[in-house]
Amino acid sequence: MRILNVVLVLLLLMLQIRLWAGEGSIGHYVALKDKVAEQQLVNDRLRARQKLLSAQVLDLQHGTDGIEEYARMQLGMIKPGETFFLVVSQQEQ
Repeated sequence: MRILNVVLVLLLLMLQIRLWAGEGSIGHYVALKDKVAEQQLVNDRLRARQKLLSAQVLDLQHGTDGIEEYARMQLGMIKPGETFFLVVSQQEQ
């Protein structure tokens, strides 16, 4: 009977060690849960960016207004006969 009690106590200790330390432990679970939450935030930001890029692609494919806006903002192009004014503000020193 005494040997059985010792074996059961050792088994219980082994299970407790497995629960609190190592892979699959509570600490490991919490760390993985935090990583999943962090990755979810990154994924949400990337989904929002993807939506914006998809909207820009559709706008560029289906209209000249989008192409004109892109050419003006990104490439600095102007229409013939227009005058371009660049306003530069002074930086505080």
